[in-house]
Amino acid sequence: MELLKFAAIDIGTNAVRLLFTNVIEDEEHASFKKNSLIRVPIRLGEDVFNGGIIRPAKTNQLIDAMKAFRHLMNIHKVERYRACATSAMREAENGQKVVEMVQEKAGITIEIIDGATEAEIIYENKIAEIISDEKTYLYVDIGGGSTEITLFQGGVPIRSHSFNIGTIRLLNKQVAKEEKNYMKHWLHQLAEEHPNITVIGSGGNINKIFKLSRYKEEEVIPYKVIKNLYKHIKSHSYEERIKDLGMNPDRADVIIPASKLFLKIMKWADTREAIIPKIGIADGIVRQLYTDYKKERERAIPTL
Repeated sequence: MELLKFAAIDIGTNAVRLLFTNVIEDEEHASFKKNSLIRVPIRLGEDVFNGGIIRPAKTNQLIDAMKAFRHLMNIHKVERYRACATSAMREAENGQKVVEMVQEKAGITIEIIDGATEAEIIYENKIAEIISDEKTYLYVDIGGGSTEITLFQGGVPIRSHSFNIGTIRLLNKQVAKEEKNYMKHWLHQLAEEHPNITVIGSGGNINKIFKLSRYKEEEVIPYKVIKNLYKHIKSHSYEERIKDLGMNPDRADVIIPASKLFLKIMKWADTREAIIPKIGIADGIVRQLYTDYKKERERAIPTL
C-alpha cells in the first residue's frame, strides 16, 4: 500500500479553495479520501462584474491567500498541485497580469480555464461511478460567475455548455436577459430530446441545501423537498441564516439566488428529482492530477 497526497486550488468568483486529498494505492485500485479543505471568501467577482478588473485590494488578498496555500502545501508535502481560476478571472481585463503577480510573489502557477475545460474537470469527478448507464443525467455546477451544465447518457457526456449565470451576478442583477432565455431554451430542448432526466447538483450552495435536507448522499431528493427548503431559507433574514442555519456570511446571501436558479434549471429540464453527491471542481482536479502522475510513473518504468 502507498499513500500519496495531492492539492487542488479552485479560484472561483465567490471563494478560493484549497483541497488536500489522500490517494491510497494498493495492488488493485486507488481510493480517494479528502484530508482537509480551506476556503477563503475573496469574492473576485465583485470587482470584475462591476468594473471589469481585479482591483489592488482583492489582488493583494489573493496573493496573501496563495502564499499561505504555498506554505500549507509544503508542510503537507504534496506530490503535486494544480490551481485553476474560472469565470471572474477569465473575464477580468487584468486577469493575466494578476496571474503573473501571484506567480512572482507567491510561487503559485495559476491556469485560467474556459468553460469547456471546467466541464472536462467535472467529468474527472468520476460521475460514472454514481450513475446508471440506463438513465439520463444533467450535471449542474452553480458557481459565482457561471453555471456549467453537462448531459450524461449511457454513462458518458454527450452535451455541455457554460452559461454566464452565477450567484454573484444574480445577486448584483448582472445577468443578461438573453443569457437566461438561452439557458431556458437550451434546457427545454434537452427535455424534449431526453425525457426523464435526473439532475446531479454541485457547488457550495447546492451542497449546503443538501446538508439542510438531511438526506443521505446516495438518496434521490424530490423537487418538492428542494423547493420547500428554498422557502424555508428565504423565510429567514440574512442574519438569521448565519445565526440559526449556521451559514458563513458569504454563503448566507448567495444561497438564495443559487437555490432559485437550481429550481429553475430542474423545472426547465422537466425533472422532479436530484442527486447531490458533494463533489466539485477541486475533486476533479485531484483526479486529473493522480491520472497524470500515474501515467508519468508508468512511462518511467523500463520494460523488458
